[in-house]
Amino acid sequence: MKDKAPRVAMVAGEASGDLLAGLLLDGVQARWPAATAHGIGGPQMAKRGFAAWWPSDKLAVHGYSMEVLRRLRELLGIRKALRIRLLADRPDIFIGVDAPDFNLGLEADLRAAGIPTVHFVCPSIWAWRADRIEKIRRSAGHVLCIFPFEPELLARNGIAATYVGHPLASVIPEVPDRAGARARLGLADTDEVLAILPGSRSAEVQYISPAFFAAAALLRKARPNLRMVVPAVPALQPRIEEAARAHGVADALQIVTGQSHTVLAACDVTLIASGTATLEAALFKRPMVIGYHMHPLSWWLMKRKQLQPWVGLPNILCGEFVVPELIQGAATPQALCDATLQWFDAKVQHPATITALEQRFSALHASLRRDTSQLAADAIEKILATTTAAV
Repeated sequence: MKDKAPRVAMVAGEASGDLLAGLLLDGVQARWPAATAHGIGGPQMAKRGFAAWWPSDKLAVHGYSMEVLRRLRELLGIRKALRIRLLADRPDIFIGVDAPDFNLGLEADLRAAGIPTVHFVCPSIWAWRADRIEKIRRSAGHVLCIFPFEPELLARNGIAATYVGHPLASVIPEVPDRAGARARLGLADTDEVLAILPGSRSAEVQYISPAFFAAAALLRKARPNLRMVVPAVPALQPRIEEAARAHGVADALQIVTGQSHTVLAACDVTLIASGTATLEAALFKRPMVIGYHMHPLSWWLMKRKQLQPWVGLPNILCGEFVVPELIQGAATPQALCDATLQWFDAKVQHPATITALEQRFSALHASLRRDTSQLAADAIEKILATTTAAV
């Protein structure tokens, strides 16, 4: 396969998957400049020449939410149509990027038909879904892992895997440019700045933004000079603006389109929905309050599958509560406000607490920083070589 440019099929769901897939495509295209890629993807993939048959935001649904049930027929229809197309025009390799509920079933069918399959980002079997291990073994010929402890866990269950580091650890600088980020957002160096990230999915904005924006109203009363910035996914910005108006804080929030990394670099503290964004905040070395709320049925289903006491990635990776988590019923506006104010108070009254957190996050950053694009391309090349030799 060194001389042949592979035809790569990929599926990436939502913004985080699109970013990860874009970085993976960098490695593929550096190894095989004439490689082609197609399937389901977003704007970061499109920048690399990816042919999107469906946009990635079609897969942006929320856990076990009612939104999933409402859209199940549509999602199953997309997967069926994609499977038929890929079996009719077979790629050299299929790479499912995250979105395990969509990708693992598709991978199982393609693998059964003799198409090599790779799953990029190990599903959180160590946190929520231990029952997925058999499905992964059946679906993925190889798993590209973003956390260092995952390959050994998978190997114990007979699944081939490679640690490639977390791409975000290479994208986010070890020392963020706070001054530059503030200048781009029109913030002064002396401003106290809170970043509010209520999620990148429609259902997250529905269930999380009310508590976050109600907390913002309380924070404005407690700290009238506090600057609050909300980076909004473009497709969801109108809904976020509407939610801000509904809670009487539209005039207190600076809502910007995208720019989540700029906002995290600029802030002192972030109030943030649980998910990949919390890891981004940790890599930016920012104190945070993690909040989350979902449909009660979704929470009941997920709570039964929880294997660890932590929900937020920074706490899971550090193995302790280094930042507060306020989940479901605990995520009241007052509790979110109080926890956020504690970080701002600590900056003045207990700066050593902030320094210790920054050092912990710096060590985490170092452990996740690898040349992900190259390592992923190395693994893909070996898989293709093995497949070619077997034919």
